Amino acid sequence: MKNFKILLAASALILSTSAGFAQTYGTWNGGSSGVGASAGGSNIINGQVNLQTNWSNLTGSIDTTGSDAVATGAAAGNLVDITTMNNTPVKNSQIVGYSGSVGSNVAVDLNNIWGNAGVANQAVCNGASVSTDPTYASTQSFQKCNASDTYSGITTNISNVAGSAAVQSSAIANTFEADSNAPNMPIMTRQINTSGVTSNVNTNLYNVAGTASLSSSAIGNSSQIIHYSTN
Repeated sequence: MKNFKILLAASALILSTSAGFAQTYGTWNGGSSGVGASAGGSNIINGQVNLQTNWSNLTGSIDTTGSDAVATGAAAGNLVDITTMNNTPVKNSQIVGYSGSVGSNVAVDLNNIWGNAGVANQAVCNGASVSTDPTYASTQSFQKCNASDTYSGITTNISNVAGSAAVQSSAIANTFEADSNAPNMPIMTRQINTSGVTSNVNTNLYNVAGTASLSSSAIGNSSQIIHYSTN
């Protein structure tokens, strides 16, 4: 039987197709280009402003399948994913205005599933991930979510599952992640949230042969910073 953790990762993977997404793998070489650039390094400046509503609705049903059944939804205001393999100063600014909302609704029913069953939904107002190496990594990040709502909702009925079943919902206003094994890793991050952050899950699980799990979380501001040992 397949590892059901793969299903839980679907809500994160689908964000790569959401509005306001930027992804960077390295940049240019040369010491004179950009503020703080050094020879053989990268200099990254990201500025994102979203003034509109970003909303996703998914409805449907899956009945009788010989393998896994997965339903995922996602909505995002601004996203950036930065990965480099050299000295990198990063300046990131992400702002979502007052005029819009960021939300996703998933309403599905799953029945007679001969593998694993999973329903996942995620709403993120501003999200940034920075992974840099090798000697110097400097990051300045500013995130401000003024959306009226950051909302994730799931309504589902799951029944007759031969494997495991999981339902996972999360709503996050501002999230920042950074990691590096560079000896020097100065980071300055600021997060401001004025939006209402809500995650609703309404579900019924019936006749599940494996593990059954339900999860819901609503988070205003979240930061995770990992500095690997260089010894």
